[in-house]
Amino acid sequence: MVKNLKDLEKIIKYTFKKTSLIEKSLTHKSFNNEINNEKLEFLGDRVLGLVISEKLLEKYPNEKEGIIDKKFANLVNKKTCYSIAKKINLKKFILLGDSHKKMERSSDKIISDCLEAIVGAIYLDGGLKAAEKFIFNFWDEYLLKSTVTLVDSKTKLQEFSLKKFKELPKYIFFKKTGPQHRPLFKTEVQIPNSKKISGEGSSKKKAQQNAAAKLLRILNL
Repeated sequence: MVKNLKDLEKIIKYTFKKTSLIEKSLTHKSFNNEINNEKLEFLGDRVLGLVISEKLLEKYPNEKEGIIDKKFANLVNKKTCYSIAKKINLKKFILLGDSHKKMERSSDKIISDCLEAIVGAIYLDGGLKAAEKFIFNFWDEYLLKSTVTLVDSKTKLQEFSLKKFKELPKYIFFKKTGPQHRPLFKTEVQIPNSKKISGEGSSKKKAQQNAAAKLLRILNL
């Protein structure tokens, strides 16, 4: 039996009709191998994904799919789930077996999985609207500041080349012109099966970025 269930319901701002669901969402398999939160976590992960993806499409109607996907990944990953679970002090409510109690109550993954299980439990108990309300209550600040660290051209080209050819792009530094206070660097880049593409910039790094960006455009990446 989970202690202080009413306290948790106040924190999450949802009162369960079926107490068994909230108890199950808080039960780790180390405590009960038969009745635990694994399936609720599986369901909650999907419900969270549906709600967040729909919200992102509504919030950023003109954003490219790739950017939306990165924002989505940042919002539903274990790190964000753990951060939210930590704020509501979820770990003190989790039922753990003796083997896990030594791990400072529970690991980050167990705690974040438990939060997703609660999403699944709320969905089963109160439907999609109830799950949405819970998610928006606790993910709202993350949605408001959802930003994406864009991958620079050189990194993107490197990832593509390694994935497709198992080789790094080859950069050839071949020219520096202009006065000392305002130099212009020129370089070339090539990956397997591509032509040498030149780029320029006020530093070697910027010239490489410029060359990589040009090659990415040629490759339609």
